[in-house]
Amino acid sequence: MTLAFWCVLVAILLPFAFTGFAKFQGGFGLRENHNPRDFLDTLSGARKRAHWAQQNSFEILPGFAAAVIIAQLAQTAPQGTIDGIAVAFVLSRVLYGVCYIADWASARSLVWFFGMGCIIALFVGTAG
Repeated sequence: MTLAFWCVLVAILLPFAFTGFAKFQGGFGLRENHNPRDFLDTLSGARKRAHWAQQNSFEILPGFAAAVIIAQLAQTAPQGTIDGIAVAFVLSRVLYGVCYIADWASARSLVWFFGMGCIIALFVGTAG
């Protein structure tokens, strides 16, 4: 297993940290577990933004996973470069969540574009 593949696993698990913040800082309990989506719709402020960060993290996940797999199969770059780009993507997603929860909209957008750049870099690579 390469570091890039491990980054895919981290990216899969990361949204659950955001939803954990949204739910458990928002008063989620056994009763709310009957209709968790209804509960999440009632949140506001940082907890609502954490929920949105979770949703965005799930939305971008397929593109990242595909990019890592394609980069590995096509050898678009040396393994160390692929690993580094994958780590940069995961770090950008952590920072994205922090920016979203803190309501730093402009910074969040910049971080989002950086993460998309990582996905594109995995596809394009450095090999000629």
